[in-house]
Amino acid sequence: MTLLENHPEKNIIRAQLRQNILLKDLSESDRAELETHLVIVDGNKGDFLLHQGVREMEQYFILDGILKRVVSNPEGKEMILRFADAHDMETSYAALRLGTPTPYGIVCVTKARVASLPLKEWIAFLNRHPETKELFEYCVMRGMSEIMAHTITLHLLDAPGRVHRFMRKHPELEDRIPSKELASYLNLSAETLSRLRKRGKI
Repeated sequence: MTLLENHPEKNIIRAQLRQNILLKDLSESDRAELETHLVIVDGNKGDFLLHQGVREMEQYFILDGILKRVVSNPEGKEMILRFADAHDMETSYAALRLGTPTPYGIVCVTKARVASLPLKEWIAFLNRHPETKELFEYCVMRGMSEIMAHTITLHLLDAPGRVHRFMRKHPELEDRIPSKELASYLNLSAETLSRLRKRGKI
């Protein structure tokens, strides 16, 4: 974990931040203001950036790699709610506003690099930048809507239908998510997912 301003690759990272869905329309001065709060975190596959049930929450801007949002029961059974990759973000904004512990974890699916800052600092920044706040809240609601649609899909579509829908909605992720992770997300065994791909049902 390194402050952005002290990072040896800070110029590359600043270029990546300019491509982020939430930050690309900021002015240079506004972006510079935000960057003073950012730390850079490099995670390996399987590393937790955020644990389910905590109250210390961060805002994440994804620079490289893929993250997943997951919920787990006390027995350790896991459900993947969504994937997010470069130029996207992850957050626990709703939990912070509701005053509850975060209801999910955020985990690295692949080797990943993110820029992060405490969520309360991000909210303070948003309150000074209403256009960015409006875009952020739209992204949060869109993410929640996508998770709801995915949950419904698990109940209403058969296995080929679930695979086909994912490939149609997220073609950019098809070859970048490990088969085991994708199978888990679609509530399939890895063998079933492999068989459906081989049969050309997607």
